[in-house]
Amino acid sequence: MNVPEIVGAGLIVIGVGLGIGRIGGSAMEAIARQPEATNKIQTAMLIAAALIEGIGFAALVMK
Repeated sequence: MNVPEIVGAGLIVIGVGLGIGRIGGSAMEAIARQPEATNKIQTAMLIAAALIEGIGFAALVMK
């Protein structure tokens, strides 16, 4: 691996981590505001996190 590939992989991992972190934080705020909607919020959060992670894996494989 050369340096640009390593930097690119690092940026992908950082981006995925930030995206999933923001989703988790936003979901916790939403649950705090509406505890009765916990199941719907958690489901949407898990689907969004899985999609972001999948895009991250695809980007790592394609580089």
